[in-house]
Amino acid sequence: MFAVAPSALAAGYRLEAHESVGSTNALALERAREGEPDKLWVVAAQQTGGRGRRGRPWATPPGNLAATLLIKETPDAATAATLGFVAGLALGDALSAVVPTAKVALGVDGADAGRSRFELKWPNDVLADGAKLSGILLESSMLEGDRLALAIGIGVNVVSHPEDVPYPATSLSRLGAKADAGELFLALSDAWVDNMRLWNGGRGLAVIRERWLKRAAGLGSAVSVRVDGRVVRGIFETIDEACRFVIREDDGSRLRIAAGDVHFGAVASAHA
Repeated sequence: MFAVAPSALAAGYRLEAHESVGSTNALALERAREGEPDKLWVVAAQQTGGRGRRGRPWATPPGNLAATLLIKETPDAATAATLGFVAGLALGDALSAVVPTAKVALGVDGADAGRSRFELKWPNDVLADGAKLSGILLESSMLEGDRLALAIGIGVNVVSHPEDVPYPATSLSRLGAKADAGELFLALSDAWVDNMRLWNGGRGLAVIRERWLKRAAGLGSAVSVRVDGRVVRGIFETIDEACRFVIREDDGSRLRIAAGDVHFGAVASAHA
């Protein structure tokens, strides 16, 4: 069912595929501790013990995609963390490749016509028509010799999506797409190679940032961010050179946020 793209094979990527696992991230880090080399994709069509940010459960019923890439050759923890943005871009590219009619026209005046259906929500979600389609979770483990093993987990709602969540969610099936998890993963493994080449060990982060901002959800709109036990409201202005979220508060001051829960528009007020 699963296979890596020829471009990924040529670049040295390998595949460990399963019908069902507890957590692809946990399994990838286990493989790292066992001495598995860099560039291993651990993929499953079902995940029974997956989780999202802050330990929240992430269900992967049969037919959805749970994929984790094990990376061990990273310069440092801060630079490695920016691979989450590479993952978002790679998934966005893969979705655009396998899903037809990936453009939507919004607004009475057509100002947003042609904008990609798939947008990137800081720091780690992929939205489709404003609803959550995918989540990305980075987890790490220190190995002998102070080496860092990084698991880049990507979960995608392919055939189904959760109903009992406090935010809009969707799936490829609901969008009318016919692609299955195997087709999406093939495209993802190919798109990853291109975006990883642009990232270039962190030296190309400026290029990644520029590409990410072109797909950013909510850019220029009202947001609230819950961080360190308080809620900050303002305008989502940009992400900075370190990919931190930059919010312009009502008094004109700018706050750079490294981690937090972001809500847009009316949802921002409801969650604040």
